[in-house]
Amino acid sequence: MDPFRFPPLPSSQFNDSPEWSYSMRRDMQEIIPGLYLGPYAAAVKSKLCYLQNFGITHIICIRQSCEANFIKPNFPDVFKYLVLDIADSQTENIIRFFPKVRDFLNNCFLTGGKALVHGNAGISRSAALIIAYVMEKHGLSYRETYSYVQERRFCINPNEGFAQQLQEYEPIYRANLTLEYGHPSIETGRLKRKLDEDDDGSSEMMIS
Repeated sequence: MDPFRFPPLPSSQFNDSPEWSYSMRRDMQEIIPGLYLGPYAAAVKSKLCYLQNFGITHIICIRQSCEANFIKPNFPDVFKYLVLDIADSQTENIIRFFPKVRDFLNNCFLTGGKALVHGNAGISRSAALIIAYVMEKHGLSYRETYSYVQERRFCINPNEGFAQQLQEYEPIYRANLTLEYGHPSIETGRLKRKLDEDDDGSSEMMIS
């Protein structure tokens, strides 16, 4: 039996979601209440009213350094941003960003805000971060969470490296809970060290 209690996934409010169409890739979708996943097209300069109409207050902008000229925080005076430098590469260590994303989103929701997580297409990097957050928040496996998120944004497709790391993240977040609420073990320490690893050259930027 799971020793930790997690809030159940919301379901009823999403049962009437429209059937997925290709054009929906250009829009953002609500994954859990207050948390949206979408492409950069949902956060370009012409979309300020669109974002405000949905009540967005926080944005996680994901881009590689070479994308900085065309993927950028467009409304730093309106929304609080977390900008992350992440490559859509199978060798990218995306796990190291999960705690930063979790803390940023938790702070958003504690203040009654709503958040958009976007990369370029809203398919791989941003989807991986959303999956990790929902996994940890609701105590789920990668496969359960992937299916749940895909029901709301059908086009998600984290690359193979991200998918592997997401599968590895389940024992990591559970080990961290054990450290916080239970008794640490050798295995817990090993998993925590893996989470704390940071590649040279990683960067992030907070804009508020």
